[in-house]
Amino acid sequence: MSGDDMNPAAVAQPVKDLQGDDRWMSQHTRFVQECKDAEPDVLFIGDSMIQLMQHYDVWREVFSPLHALNFGIGGDTTCNVLWRLQNGELQNIRPKVVVLWVGTNNHHHTAEEVAGGILSIARLLTSRLPKAKIVVLGLLPRGERPNPLRQKNAAVNDFLRSWLPRLGQALLLDLSAEFVHSDGTIGPQVMFDFLHLTAAGYRTMAKPLSDLLLHILEETPEEKRASAV
Repeated sequence: MSGDDMNPAAVAQPVKDLQGDDRWMSQHTRFVQECKDAEPDVLFIGDSMIQLMQHYDVWREVFSPLHALNFGIGGDTTCNVLWRLQNGELQNIRPKVVVLWVGTNNHHHTAEEVAGGILSIARLLTSRLPKAKIVVLGLLPRGERPNPLRQKNAAVNDFLRSWLPRLGQALLLDLSAEFVHSDGTIGPQVMFDFLHLTAAGYRTMAKPLSDLLLHILEETPEEKRASAV
């Protein structure tokens, strides 16, 4: 399933406008326009976990100074992100790093399929942006207590841990362990609905992510060549 053949989670498709207000396409169109006007060093793309980040102080204080763009849309699956990237959201920009966080909304796909969909996005990014590093954020545990969706997300991360190194430019940053107490529960202090992060939750993931981004952005050309070998 690490290939794209017959994987439903790797089929690019836009969101159907079931509500009739075309908001999803309007957001995509805005992102395409931003590509014409901005020169980001870091591109964040994914679902609501990416989208909501920009509404907290951590975005303004930590990530925006890195010359970052936020292309997150709530509810997106791997299929939706793949479609967006194939339809203009990479035009005219050459970010040095892409942060990808998507997959927890792929409810109708198996863990292996979801991981394959994420891998397909990473492959597209490495193809379109051959000089960029791709940081794939691992899917976080969800639900107050252990449940099948937590197991599924953990399995997705396991597949990615095995598959992503083959791409050379991509790596997995899995921060799952930071959000689960010793008794297996997740508190509302870090996930207000036991899925989406609070300000404290974003602070928890911001330090290791920003450290990694700064390390990548500060690499010399020689270091980049060495890390690609």
